[in-house]
This record gives sequence, structure tokens and C-alpha cells, in this order.
Amino acid sequence: MLRWCSRSIFLQVVLGLMLGIVCGLTLPEYSSQLKPLGDGFIKLIKMLIGLIVFCVVVSGISGAGDLKKVGRIGLKSVIYFEILTTVALVIGLIMAFSTGIGSGANIHLEQLSTADMGDIAQRGQHMHTTTQFLMDLIPTSVIGAFAENNILQVLLFSVLFGSALNLVGEAASGISRLINELSHVIFRIMGMIVRLAPIGVFGAIAFTTSKYGLDSLQHLGSLVGLFYLTCFAFVAVILGLVMRLSGLRMLPFLKYLREELLIVLGTASSDAVLPQIMRKLEHLGIGSSTVGLVIPTGYSFNLDGFSIYLTLAIVFIANATGTPLSMSDLLTILLVSLITSKGAHGIPGSALVILAATLTAIPAIPVVGLVLVLAVDWFMGIGRALTNLIGNCVATVAIARWEKDIDVQRANKVLSGQQGYTFQARKPVTGAHQQEF
Repeated sequence: MLRWCSRSIFLQVVLGLMLGIVCGLTLPEYSSQLKPLGDGFIKLIKMLIGLIVFCVVVSGISGAGDLKKVGRIGLKSVIYFEILTTVALVIGLIMAFSTGIGSGANIHLEQLSTADMGDIAQRGQHMHTTTQFLMDLIPTSVIGAFAENNILQVLLFSVLFGSALNLVGEAASGISRLINELSHVIFRIMGMIVRLAPIGVFGAIAFTTSKYGLDSLQHLGSLVGLFYLTCFAFVAVILGLVMRLSGLRMLPFLKYLREELLIVLGTASSDAVLPQIMRKLEHLGIGSSTVGLVIPTGYSFNLDGFSIYLTLAIVFIANATGTPLSMSDLLTILLVSLITSKGAHGIPGSALVILAATLTAIPAIPVVGLVLVLAVDWFMGIGRALTNLIGNCVATVAIARWEKDIDVQRANKVLSGQQGYTFQARKPVTGAHQQEF
């Protein structure tokens, strides 16, 4: 058993998760100091994300052959993202209204804390207008984009760099080989860091459990429960249908990604698994150019879990404060949310900030009502991150099938666990003296 556990990162993460809960409940004072373990793990991952996106995108585009393919993938991604985001927003509205979530709470505005609103306002300084957001896609300098780990800026430069390599052709083959070899080194470093995932999950869960306790879900538990139920329904029905149309099944797909989903469950951050997710999708039989474009873009533009959260939270606040909503208010919620839900990834406290921005556009609903969801935002953040990640992985499969850039037979063999198709972390050739990580 111990030998099996030592080899399986999945079991190690599960063990870290359980130990974190036990430690948080039995040693709360000690556990409250363990937050740096989770934060440190995420920072280690984040320091490589820019380089990984650059290497993967450049290699994918430079080797794609036809630049028209890159343009097609980009256009299809935008179409898919808008359709699925709209569906997620509508489902959130339907679930909120059909259940009457928040009704009867009878919350009076004067009871709500203005101190918490000050914190949200401070976070709102990171918010961008649509024009600013589009201008911020262009980095002031390329080095600055990598230094600040601005993935969208890195992605823009990577697309331009890869396209230029593609156009130059054989004359730049040396640079193409160098970037490909660099990606191997970066992924090796990533493999070493991923080994620390159980420690990161342990620290994050221990801290959270010690701070909030297991009973913390009782406050606003109905909202949290409905949110997770809606996310489950969206993944099972909508994304499950998309997977079926793509020729694959959802359950084996989720089983294939179980290690990454567990890490997200423990850290509430999908950033931590982005590099590994990209490699696993490539192993599934999807072209590197499709993976390299869809996944990084989807992290900012395809936030299904976040979209569900927006509409649920807005209706909850309206019902809890006794604010009636007209049909025009509902349409406003939908249209504004379609815009505000884009590019939220990476903004500190993005969920509450974007929620505040959306509420500001709907005068009928008091913005101070945000304080109502503050207590459970972290718990809902786990669901947002998981749903966003699954949605982006499914999007990659769907767009790859649309583009005919996936080997469906290989994908089914990988998902069924056939011999010879198991995903293996990249390992260098090691001698007897070399330590294995």
C-alpha cells in the first residue's frame, strides 16, 4: 500500500487533503500558520506558466504549417466561448428563480457591514473597462509581460512569434528546435514542482479548515448547495452533451484528469494545473496548436463556473434584500454579465469585484448586498475553479473535433486505460546515482 502511495500523486494529494482537514480541526492555532505552504506551491507553478504558454504556443503555431488554421481555431474558440457562457448564465438564472434562493431572509440594508464594502472597493481598483482591457492585451514590453506573468500578453506575443517563425520557415529552424528543447527542460522542472502538490494541498486545506471550520457552510448553505448543484448539472448535462457530440464520454475524461481536479479542489486555483492539463490534452491526441491556443485563452474568456456564480449571487442578493426584479432587469443581468465575466481571471478577488461591477449596472439591486456572499465566497471559489477548468478542457476537445485536430480513436484508448496509452510524466534518462523526483 505504502509503495503504491509513494508512486501515485493522486493518492498523495488525497492523503494531503485528509490530513489537512484533521490538522485544521485538531490543531487550529498551528494550522492557521500553514497558509504559506499552499501559497508557495501555487507561486512555484505560476513562475513557469508564462514560459510554458510561450513554448507550447510557439511550437504549435510554427509547426502548424498553415497559418489559416490558427485563425480558424481562434474564431471557433470565440464562438464556442460565447455560446457556452450564455448557456451557463441562463442556467444560473433559471436555477435561482425556480428555487427562490434567498427569499424570506429579510435582510435589511442597514444591517450590512460597510467595512467589508470598503475591502471590496479596494479590490475594485484592479478592475478595467472594456477599452482598458483590450489595450492591456498589448504589453508595454515583452519582458514585462513575462515578468508580470500576464498570460494574455504572453499569448499575444507567442502567437506573433510563432507566426513569424512559421513564415520564415527553414531559416529559423534552429530557433524552433531551441524552443522545443527548452519546453522539455521547463516541463521537467514542472514535474519536480508537481511532486510538492500534496504538501501544498495539505497547507491550504489545514488553514481553511482552521479558519472557517466545518460548520461554516451552515451560513448561506443553501446558496452554496444550489451553486454546486447547478455546476454539477451544467457539467453533467451541457458539457456531457458536448463531449458526446465530440465522440468521447465525460466520466472517463474526468477520471483521466482526477489528479489535476484534486489539486484545484485543495488550492481553489486552476493556475496550479494549467501546464499539466495542456500536456494531458496533447497526450489524449489533440494537436498542440489547438491546445496551446484554446486553453490559455479559455482561462480568461471561458469561465463557465464564474458565469453561474454571477447570476445565482445576483438573484440571491435581490431576493434576500426583498428587491423585486423585472424582465428588463433580468436581460440587463444577462447582457452585463456576458461582458463583465470576460478577462476576470488573475484579478485579485475577481469574483466579488466583477459581481460588484455587474450590480452597479443594475440600479434596482443594492451593491452593499455583496457583503451577504462574502462569508462563503471561498467555498464557492472551489466550485468556480473546478467548473472553469472542466469547461476549458471540454472546450479544447470540442474545438479540436470541430477543427478535425483530434485522434478520437487514440483519445478513447487513453480514456479507457488501454495498455501503452497511460499518461506518463516526462522523465529524463537517469543514471543509478541520479535522484528521482
